[in-house]
Amino acid sequence: MSFAKVYPHYVAKAEKKGRTKGEVDEIIRWLTGYSQEELEGQLEKETDFETFFAEAPRLNPARSLIKGVVCGVRVEDIEEPTMREIRYLDKLIDELARGKAMDKILRK
Repeated sequence: MSFAKVYPHYVAKAEKKGRTKGEVDEIIRWLTGYSQEELEGQLEKETDFETFFAEAPRLNPARSLIKGVVCGVRVEDIEEPTMREIRYLDKLIDELARGKAMDKILRK
């Protein structure tokens, strides 16, 4: 599945709860190490999720601190690497939409 096809849903979910596209982008950059320009390039290329995470400049080591349930599954229990990365991102977007402070979302 193309990351670019899911990205607008992340933004819509955040904006529906009064958050911004900029905050969504900040979360994605924190998680993956992409610059804003690199992120936009991945969206333009309609990169699939597997490639998006495989080409990430620097997956944030603090992402292992992301815990909780997404779609009824604990993210820390997911064994398949790409699916775990997707669920980390889903969990961060959920936290944003629930009004959590950015410094807590970014595990600072």
